[in-house]
Amino acid sequence: MQYRKIHIIGGPGSGKTFSAAKLQQLTGLNGFDLDSVFWEKNEFAYVRSSEHARTEKLNHILSHDNWIVEGVYYKWLASSFGDADLIVVLNPPTLLRQWRIFKRFLKRKFVLGHYRKESLASFLQMFWWNQGFDQDNMVRILDFIHEYDDKIIYCKNYNEIWRELSK
Repeated sequence: MQYRKIHIIGGPGSGKTFSAAKLQQLTGLNGFDLDSVFWEKNEFAYVRSSEHARTEKLNHILSHDNWIVEGVYYKWLASSFGDADLIVVLNPPTLLRQWRIFKRFLKRKFVLGHYRKESLASFLQMFWWNQGFDQDNMVRILDFIHEYDDKIIYCKNYNEIWRELSK
């Protein structure tokens, strides 16, 4: 089956952005990061977008003929899950996600430089949130999307996603 609308969901550091970018290159689908929908970024901080702004941005994305959306969010994305041809639940081991979060923090803070608003406190908050993600958030996510079981695949990494899509 040729998938034209793919929703990738997973915890922090699970490889959502990497996988979406690789799939976008290989398939030509339009890629969208849900962080840019959920957060407004200014020079000093990230601020939650209003519900109205999020809905408008999401509706614009979903109006495309094809898309790959990726993010950790779920409660306000019922229409995305409903419209998707495929939902990928990306869930590598917690320790690997923790390592990726740490590497990402160091890269953003000390190499890229334009993420100066990220602090050690924000890194630690993400690290500890991710530690309990599988027992808390992932359980709620799976409960929220259970009605779409027929179009959900579970993968630990990009290679598993690609194998599933290549069948």
